[in-house]
Amino acid sequence: MRERRILVVEDERTIADAVAARLRAEGFTVDVAGDGPGGVATFEARQPDLVVLDVMLPGFDGLEVCRRIQAERPVPVLMLTARDDETDLLVGLAVGADDYLTKPFSMRELAARVHVLLRRVERAAGNTAPPTLRLGEVEIRQSERRVRRGDAEVHLTPTEFDLLVYLAGRPRTVLPRERLLAEVWGWAEGSGTRTVDSHVKALRRKLGADLIRTVHGVGYALEVPA
Repeated sequence: MRERRILVVEDERTIADAVAARLRAEGFTVDVAGDGPGGVATFEARQPDLVVLDVMLPGFDGLEVCRRIQAERPVPVLMLTARDDETDLLVGLAVGADDYLTKPFSMRELAARVHVLLRRVERAAGNTAPPTLRLGEVEIRQSERRVRRGDAEVHLTPTEFDLLVYLAGRPRTVLPRERLLAEVWGWAEGSGTRTVDSHVKALRRKLGADLIRTVHGVGYALEVPA
């Protein structure tokens, strides 16, 4: 398997150097950019497999970087944020981020999140499930990783797409948040249930509020329209 390339976009040099050093120790090729324009330019030039992206950047912020790179080519994005604010996190998910870490974070956790995101992309590439799933007016084309609602194409992040496919493969089944974390995110422990909630909110906003039912205190179930 070819060596994976990761782009780190972070303006705090000590953090950027520490993240790059840890990822290189994990066996990745790493490029580093220190501002928004540089991040987009390096992405276009290097075509990385994953981007570690700080929200607060000079030039233009990480949200704008995420918008621009996702418009060019869908790629897993792990955002770094200094604030644990749900609004900020939802905005990040809306522009194409797949996961986030709140500063300060451990390099061990960052490396684990990166490996999980890349494994999920590899698993999706080898998916042998039916090529097309239909849920009322929502059509999921698995081989193309594309979703349409009626006549309009809906842009989903890689994680949103994987979550939707997992729910769609088990219609009307109540799935606990912890199971979703384990199966979709690959997390062995259940401390990231808020991540599941944020992604479900994003899917509802893009595909309709009635598609996914909340089972309070348990998790979620996908409702199949009549």
